[in-house]
Amino acid sequence: MSFYLGITGGIATGKSTAVAHFQQLGFPIVDADLIAREVVLPGTPGLASVVAAFGETILTDQGALNRDFLGEIVFSDGDKRKQLNQLLSPFIRQEILHQMATFKEQPLVIVDIPLLYEAGYDQYMDQVAVIYVPEAIQKQRLMIRNQLSEAEADLRIASQLPIEKKKVRADVVFDNQDSVADLIQQIDAWIEDFIGKVQV
Repeated sequence: MSFYLGITGGIATGKSTAVAHFQQLGFPIVDADLIAREVVLPGTPGLASVVAAFGETILTDQGALNRDFLGEIVFSDGDKRKQLNQLLSPFIRQEILHQMATFKEQPLVIVDIPLLYEAGYDQYMDQVAVIYVPEAIQKQRLMIRNQLSEAEADLRIASQLPIEKKKVRADVVFDNQDSVADLIQQIDAWIEDFIGKVQV
C-alpha cells in the first residue's frame, strides 16, 4: 500500500529542488508539469482542444505548442487562463491518477503538482508538503530566475493560491528561506521519521 505525498509550493519557492532530492534517493515521482507538457504534444487530443479554443497562432511553424506565446496570453488574462486550465485539466488528471496507480506497490510516492490545492488534488494524497518561502522572497527569486519585471512576477504569483494560504493548509512545511542544504536536511528528517513509522 502506497503513501502518496503531494508536494506543492509557489512559483520559485524551491519545489523542484525538493522533488529532485526525493528522486535522487530513489522514490518514484509523478510529475504534473511533465504530464502537462505531454498532453499537448503534437497529435494529442489535448493540443487539438487548445488550438480549437485559442487558434493556430499558438503553434510554432513545426506544429508544436508555442508555450511562451500561450503563456503571455494566459498570464495577462485571468479568464483565458481559467479556460486553458478547464480544457487541459481532464487530460492531466487522468494521467496523474494513472501514474499514481502504477506505483501502488511502492511504500512512498512523491506527487509533484504546482496547482495541487487549486485543482483539488489534495483529496488523493495521504499528506501534502508545501515548500515555503515568504512572498517577498518568492518574488525576488522569481524576478532573478526568470529575468522578469516586478509587474510580470506579480502576475505569475497572483495566478496561484497565495503561499501563506498553502502553508496553513499543509500537513508538512519545508521552509526554504535558508540554504539548499538546510532544505535537504528537513526532507531527510521527514523521511527518517516516515520510515520509522512504517517499520513499527
